[in-house]
Order: sequence, then structure tokens, then C-alpha cells
Amino acid sequence: MATASSSLSACTLHRASPATKALRGYNSLFRCLYLNFSLKQSAHTKSIFASADSSYSLALPKDKLIHWEEGGRFLPRNRIQRRALETEKSPLFVEGNGFQLDDVIEAQQFDRDILSAIFEVAREMEKIEKKSSGSQILKGYLMATLFYEPSTRTRLSFESAMKRLGGEVLTTENAREFSSSAKGETLEDTIRTVEGYSDIIVLRHFESGAARRAAATAGIPVINAGDGPGQHPTQALLDVYTIEREIGKLDGIKVGLVGDLANGRTVRSLAYLLSKYQNVKIYFVSPEVVKMKGDIKEFLTSKGVEWEESVDLMEVASKCDVVYQTRIQRERFGERTDLYEEARGKYIVDTDVLGVMQKHAVIMHPLPRLDEITVDVDADPRAAYFRQAKNGLYIRMALLKLLLVGW
Repeated sequence: MATASSSLSACTLHRASPATKALRGYNSLFRCLYLNFSLKQSAHTKSIFASADSSYSLALPKDKLIHWEEGGRFLPRNRIQRRALETEKSPLFVEGNGFQLDDVIEAQQFDRDILSAIFEVAREMEKIEKKSSGSQILKGYLMATLFYEPSTRTRLSFESAMKRLGGEVLTTENAREFSSSAKGETLEDTIRTVEGYSDIIVLRHFESGAARRAAATAGIPVINAGDGPGQHPTQALLDVYTIEREIGKLDGIKVGLVGDLANGRTVRSLAYLLSKYQNVKIYFVSPEVVKMKGDIKEFLTSKGVEWEESVDLMEVASKCDVVYQTRIQRERFGERTDLYEEARGKYIVDTDVLGVMQKHAVIMHPLPRLDEITVDVDADPRAAYFRQAKNGLYIRMALLKLLLVGW
């Protein structure tokens, strides 16, 4: 049960047993740091980071549910209000300090400050990757990759990231068929088992919300590597990192999101992160059957982000700094092959689209591609998608380092 601390600057919450998982920490400490809240922890404590500009509910038992509101309050269901009474003015990202997050579950966890700090670490990781000797920062640590859906870039980049930092990897490529899940084991039981063998779990799952469930169960860090049509936060991080590197700025840009916007978890997470920047405009270009869902549009509007739907890819491409193409995801249509065929092939980035794009603009794609970007585009320097994929290594190296050993 939560008890108030005598400290004026924080409230301390204690757990009676692991079963309650109230805040997944034996001595978690709330403290307000500038515009965000974090939970400081001991070596065996987990915490959740909530940005002050988002609504973020922790995945906790119903009687312990705590919700972050715009007014800056954590509200348990029993309506007992506990708030930090002072704002600590110490630096957020000091070398040797712990990372502000214990899990990476969704893009809403990040604000501009933490994004900039992660990107700085990613630049350091790029230097490490270029050294033949690599690094031993994560020597002695084990990462488990649990992938219930197919993956090439995400799984291999995480595994490469771990090994390049001196760590080791336990992996299952098709956990849906070749793990105890095929025998009916629940995700929660799998997570409880795997955490006994590893120090961090990277999870891809076919169900939206699966990563949140895993994080609520595990006592070690969990990274969402894509949960069905939900989110893909590490992809969004590498996307924003790529935009900054390619365009040179993140404020004042125009981004065209193209393709399967209804089922694309990458575009959902990217939209959340782009909302952190000033004077950004987002264009949605998609077939009618896979239009961007209302929750993202409402979120962007609530944050003052300008957005516009269009059916004219050529016009949008001529205006944008970034054309972010995605494939129509056959696996999300189930038996409705008629809808898939209706959407497939409607918007294709080819040399004609290149011809109307600005010289500084870039084409991005989370990959894999089918026919939505023609291969003759690859030779153009504005085709950034393979550089984008490489940047995923640096971002994931940075996240593993931060989650396991801190700043």
C-alpha cells in the first residue's frame, strides 16, 4: 500500500509483495524533473516514465491503477492524491545516472529533451560501431528476443547492437510456432520464465497492447519491437533520428505519411514523436480503406499539429521534406483479400515522384518494401531508406546501453 514519505520533494510507494505489482518497485521514488516525472529505483526496481504532455496509464491491477492527468497529478483509483511538492532542478541526463525509463513501450513516453539525449548517445554508438574492437559496455548482460511475428531488420539490428556492445543474445525467431505459446502458454507466463534467463527482453507480438502486458509482468526492462497494429517506438526513434540527420532539423518540417496508415504501427508512433516539434505539418496519403485512424488525428489536433488528408501523392511530394512510404500490409486484412487488392498499388513512389520532390527532400520507408517504391529510385541520393535502416542499429545500441547501465 502507498504511504506518504516525510520528504517535501517526493512521495515514496512500497510494495507488499510482487503479486500486487503496484509500481513494480520495492522502494520507488517519485520526483518531478522539469516537465516530466520519473521513478528513481534501486537495482531491483522498475518504473514508468510519463511525459507531462501526455495521458499515460500504467498497466497495473485495477485496484492500484494510477493515471497521469494534464494537470500534473497521479490519481489512484481510490482517489488518494499524491503529488511532488517541489521540482528538483538537477540536470536530467548526467553520466552515471540511471535512465529515465525502465521500459520502452510507446512513443508517448518521450519528450524533446530525452529524444535529444538519446540521439546524442546514438551518435556515440556510431563511433563505437566503426571501431573494429567494438565495446564491452554490456559484457555480462544477456538480451532475450521474443518475436511472435516475422522480422529481419528489427531483430537482427537488436542482436547486432547487443553483440557490438559486448553482450550476449538468446533468441527465438518465430515464437508463435516454435515456443510454448504453441502449446497454449500465456504471454505473461512466458515473460516470467524468460526474465529468469536474461537481463532485458525485446518483444514483437501480433496483438496490440502485448508489450504493455509484458512490461507489467516483468521485473527487467522490456522493449516493444512492434505489437500488431499498435506501436513500434524504436522504429519511430530511428525515423526521427534519420530525419534530423538527413534534413538537418526537426522543427518546421513537412512530412507525408503514405500507404497503409490504418494498420501501420510505424506511422502511428512517428506521428506521436513528430508532435513534440514545432511547426510540423503532416500529410496523410492513403487509399480509403486504410486511412489514418481518428485517434491519431485527434491527438495531433490536441497538440496543435497541423495535418491534412490528400489523395494526390504528386502534390504532397512536391511540398514535403520527407515522403515516408509504407507497404500495404497483407497480413492485417485477414480474409478480406478484396480490400487488400483495392488498396495495393494505389500510391507508388517512382522516378515521376522524384521529379517533383525538392532537392533536399528524402524518401523513407520502414521496410520491407514490395512494389510501393520502384527499384530505380534506389540510386537517387534522396532515397534514404537503407541509411534509415542502418540508423536503427545506433538507436538500438543507445537504448540497450541506457536501459541496462544508464547514462
